[in-house]
Amino acid sequence: MKIEVTNVTKRYADHVALNNVSMQVPEQSIYGLLGPNGAGKTTLIRILNQITGPDTGQILIDGKPLCPKHIERIGYLPEERGLYKKMKVGEQAIYLAQLKGISRSEAERRLKMWFEKFQIGEWWNKTVEELSKGMQQKIQFITTIIHEPDILIFDEPFSGFDPINANLLKESILELREKGATILLSTHNMSSVEELCDSISLINKGEKILEGRVAEIRQQHHTSTHEIVVRAEDRQPLFSLTDDFNLKIEDTETPDTLKITFVGESPKALLLRIMDMGTLLSYHEILPSMNDIFIQEVQSKNSQP
Repeated sequence: MKIEVTNVTKRYADHVALNNVSMQVPEQSIYGLLGPNGAGKTTLIRILNQITGPDTGQILIDGKPLCPKHIERIGYLPEERGLYKKMKVGEQAIYLAQLKGISRSEAERRLKMWFEKFQIGEWWNKTVEELSKGMQQKIQFITTIIHEPDILIFDEPFSGFDPINANLLKESILELREKGATILLSTHNMSSVEELCDSISLINKGEKILEGRVAEIRQQHHTSTHEIVVRAEDRQPLFSLTDDFNLKIEDTETPDTLKITFVGESPKALLLRIMDMGTLLSYHEILPSMNDIFIQEVQSKNSQP
């Protein structure tokens, strides 16, 4: 399902939470909703879930205005989560699945599959209070996607996960996209944005300040910085290159190998000089990370009068 947000504004008393925000979330994509705390992300998520409504503007789902019937096709994992702590894990998961219109037998079949995938099958008959925070988050992720919704909204889904379980979650999110889901991902984890997101919107103080495909945004913010790795028996001549080029030269863990960082539009002349002095092992342009771009764009916007 495609999501179109058009000129959405939302005010709370004198505070403008969203100011004329528009974005398009393509069908079967992972779309990052980014911004600092208080930017307006949660307000937009609440509008999409029909917890509240916009003051002005419109949201379309596959070209039709957002309405109550769309709720059953949306799975929402909020940042603030909660489970019934005294209730057994399996029974609670079945109960939540049934609330989404799945029969008990089908819910149990789907849940057993996901519990096995997430390696938590032995916790089926345990109470929620016996589970670690990470285990509880796995349960809530599963109950969010168990009815196989067309739209999934994840708010900080990786919070509290160790690297192994975070990777398991990322793989599952990618699989859900491949099966047809449209995924809206709100996170402060910029490395996850680079790994998962096809496109993003960056919101700051209620206004959209950046939007586009992740690869294109990183390319647009390039700084003409290149990394060159070279091996040379005599490394001293390489250091003399700093007199002619804007270079930073560092040792690597490999003996007789240097990493050279070069800033400039065309490294051709430098590469020719390096190849006369040693063996060129690798060369690539260093694009800024989404974390760097996030900080740059937000600070630039905040510095404006």
